[in-house]
Amino acid sequence: MAYRPQLTQASRPATFPALALDETGSEIAVEIAGEHPLTLYVDKREIVTLMTLGAAPEALIVGYLRNQRMVGSLEEIAAVQVDWETEAAAVTTRHGVENLDERLGKRTVTTGCGQGTMFGDLMEEFEHLHLPDDAVLTEATMYALLDNLRHYDTLYKRAGALHSCALAQGSEILYHVEDVGRHNAVDAIAGLMWLDDIEGADKVFYTTGRLTSEMVIKAAQMGIPFIVSRSGITQMGYEVAQQVGITLIGRAKGSHYLLFTGRHRLRK
Repeated sequence: MAYRPQLTQASRPATFPALALDETGSEIAVEIAGEHPLTLYVDKREIVTLMTLGAAPEALIVGYLRNQRMVGSLEEIAAVQVDWETEAAAVTTRHGVENLDERLGKRTVTTGCGQGTMFGDLMEEFEHLHLPDDAVLTEATMYALLDNLRHYDTLYKRAGALHSCALAQGSEILYHVEDVGRHNAVDAIAGLMWLDDIEGADKVFYTTGRLTSEMVIKAAQMGIPFIVSRSGITQMGYEVAQQVGITLIGRAKGSHYLLFTGRHRLRK
């Protein structure tokens, strides 16, 4: 049985009721997305405050630690305890985080909806990542995945104001996570992959958000060779994708897409 740290089960309600006036002046009851601050403490050291939907906070924290390279394996995490009364997530590690002060001193604020932050020399570590060249995604499979996602029951359809990310094997959706920031959604999927001992080499990562360098780096760290987005791509996202050789597909909707990098993996 795969190792799991001690985890709370502290998910928050995803939506909350509110009243609004429509274009005719009529008052209607609507659902709005939740947004909650969650301050991460690692071995009692404050790291960062994340603004999150709160639907999967433990997976979010595990994935955040994974993608920030603060821990090298799930076994290094002893416990993750989320307490919404104090708006805190307390992580206990087995042996501490190596060079934590140095990592926290090297901080890059990313384009992650105004709140993304990356610590340490992740760009240098990124240079050593290698993705499988023999992974293949057919156009028909990608279209089937996009169709499955189109019919997926999402919080966005009810409340809006959310980004969604998904992990798929072929056209089958394994995980679907929504949050107020796309960086939170990808971190939660990274956490779920670790907790369920899922490898990324034959998987497809989907996001509704734009393909920035941060998104490319996180997908590559998860070992995923394919990224598909409904949105566009930034210059640095394109350059980083070329560097690591990831297959990057943007503006994917219906039967339309733009294949930017890693063209050898997508087959007609």
